[in-house]
Amino acid sequence: MASGESSALLDLAVRAAHAAAEIVRRGATGLATLQWEQKGPQDYVSDVDRASEEALRTMLLGEIPEAQVLGEELSPGVRPDHGVVFVVDPLDGTTNFLHGFPEYAVSIGVVVDDELVAGVVRHVVTGETYTALAGAGAKRDGASIHVSSTTNPQRALIGTGFPFSSMDRIDEYLPQFAAVASRTAGMRRAGSAALDLAHVAAGQFDAFWELKLAPWDIAAGLLLVREAGGLVTDLTGAPARVTHTGLVAGNPSMHHWMLDTLTNASR
Repeated sequence: MASGESSALLDLAVRAAHAAAEIVRRGATGLATLQWEQKGPQDYVSDVDRASEEALRTMLLGEIPEAQVLGEELSPGVRPDHGVVFVVDPLDGTTNFLHGFPEYAVSIGVVVDDELVAGVVRHVVTGETYTALAGAGAKRDGASIHVSSTTNPQRALIGTGFPFSSMDRIDEYLPQFAAVASRTAGMRRAGSAALDLAHVAAGQFDAFWELKLAPWDIAAGLLLVREAGGLVTDLTGAPARVTHTGLVAGNPSMHHWMLDTLTNASR
């Protein structure tokens, strides 16, 4: 795809993310009366999620009618392997949002013929916008960002995500947590994978891992980390794809250390 076409897709994604983030921001002022429901164990959705995703769909398809939108609430069955597909999370960090915890975002990854070409993560509370364009680097509010240069795990800050919605992998996760926590400077579980990956791209986290994530959680973040000079793979070390998967991300040195540590902890 020509760079001009990719840039135009990124520009559209950024405008859509800003519009959706404004819906979420306004929704945060009425949390006391907001209607929300439980989809599964520790998994919630609100009217704000749905309104944000509908706004994304309307804006994106309004400009590119032949595109598809893959999103958790309205179109989880779309396959991102043909044509232009916008992989959207209209509110990543719903539980944080519902409790007024200020770590939630709108995330849009743009996939063209099964290749990630652009991505944007808009932090709703701070207003920061993280963007990535394939082959052109990653930015935060227009300024280039890069993964950290940390090589010593003892000085590393690591992000993670607990297996919160299903306990079937907790026995796998706990030895990993212990192995990483005992060898690093600190651990954080902030509750938004899109922002966790943005923090890796910006060098605020040295690495991140989670056992189970969805395409809409990670599409934009995958490109952010890679374009910022980092590595993102599944738990076997294969390049991560826009699908349901586990994830290990970090600067090259910390990624290799994390992958070895997690693998050994699981044996």
